Amino acid sequence: MKKLQTILLTGATGFLGSYLLKGLLLKGHKVVILKRSTSNTSRIEKLLDQCVSYDVDTQPLELAFEEQRIDVVMHVACHYGRNNDPIHQVVESNLIFGLRILDACLKFNTDTFFNTDTLLQKHLNIYTLSKKQFVEWLKQISDKIQVVNLKIEHIYGPKDDITKFVPWVLSQLKLNVLEIKLTLGEQERDFIYIDDVVSAYLFALDKSTGLANFNEFDVGTGQLLTVKYFLQNLKKIYETSFGLTSTQLAFGAIPYREGEMMTVKVDNQKLLDLGWKPRTKLKEGLRNIIKEYV
Repeated sequence: MKKLQTILLTGATGFLGSYLLKGLLLKGHKVVILKRSTSNTSRIEKLLDQCVSYDVDTQPLELAFEEQRIDVVMHVACHYGRNNDPIHQVVESNLIFGLRILDACLKFNTDTFFNTDTLLQKHLNIYTLSKKQFVEWLKQISDKIQVVNLKIEHIYGPKDDITKFVPWVLSQLKLNVLEIKLTLGEQERDFIYIDDVVSAYLFALDKSTGLANFNEFDVGTGQLLTVKYFLQNLKKIYETSFGLTSTQLAFGAIPYREGEMMTVKVDNQKLLDLGWKPRTKLKEGLRNIIKEYV
């Protein structure tokens, strides 16, 4: 059994980070979180007294490493750059902040660095470019610290940001709008439920002593579904719970974005070989988010 460790977690107030914080605490690990003094902590309000917290905008980043013996970093924080934010802000969050943490890891002899990566292609946008550049630095430095790079596909689940695609569609169904304008929905994605993503982190943590210096894992169900199929099932389960809605899913009403990725390549075999497997079926996951959002 893997010994209990002190884990430094970034992004704990976000969607994935809040679930990961809960999972780590349930396993008995000591968790140190980095956040801002202005961060919205509503997702983790009941967990704050169970962890140690540092505000990186008012305290030196290294203070957490000086006061705690950090065994493992789990770096989940990121900046999607969705609102035409300046390039330097996205790069500061996704690259420079990660490098600052990595410097502290090397200085204070942290054993392992878990990184949250994306399966999207490097040059798709500012977000993906900055994320992939950070992974290149992780590869460069992996002779000095063990790296576990988890490439995540499309996560869904309760407590996601209302601005995200799935919660937004649910909000439109709840409002009973006339139609939801969508693309044709032929894009293929690997939709993976939040609990299964967290289990992949915890599983890799347990197995980390037997892993190489640099490790990369695709985290997905291994099954590609079209966006159209996903949304049709979402609406169907919504109507099963709350009755028929007049809202139409208007597939084809808007064009694809320029450079739209029509499919992704997900190979979760390395995780499967280690003994991990996703457990949440699509309809179960969809029922869970409908309960939460409506």
